Amino acid sequence: MRAWVVAFALGVGCVFPAMAQEFLSGFADVPLMPGLVMVEDAGIVFDSPAGRIVESYATGDVDRGSVESFYRNTLPAFGWTMREPHRFVREEEALSLDFFGGPGGLTVRFTLAPD
Repeated sequence: MRAWVVAFALGVGCVFPAMAQEFLSGFADVPLMPGLVMVEDAGIVFDSPAGRIVESYATGDVDRGSVESFYRNTLPAFGWTMREPHRFVREEEALSLDFFGGPGGLTVRFTLAPD
């Protein structure tokens, strides 16, 4: 029984690697990748009749490929489906990632809007 509990806990950690992580400001279901930090006071949260619009920024000494890989592998656990390389959809919302800068100073803009 104890081995099963340990195996289950390890499996959950593999399937939901972001469970113990911080989430992006304005998002309850988009984890902040390790190595990125939130850019305070740079985002917006707006509710419109068509749906919510959220924009948040994170920056860090990470490379774009690592960020792309992290979100490509992590977001499906939260119900997101990749539609394009930097665009994910869930229900009637679309999440887009845009990149600015490069290694040593990469900034990622996360934009959520009605799909």
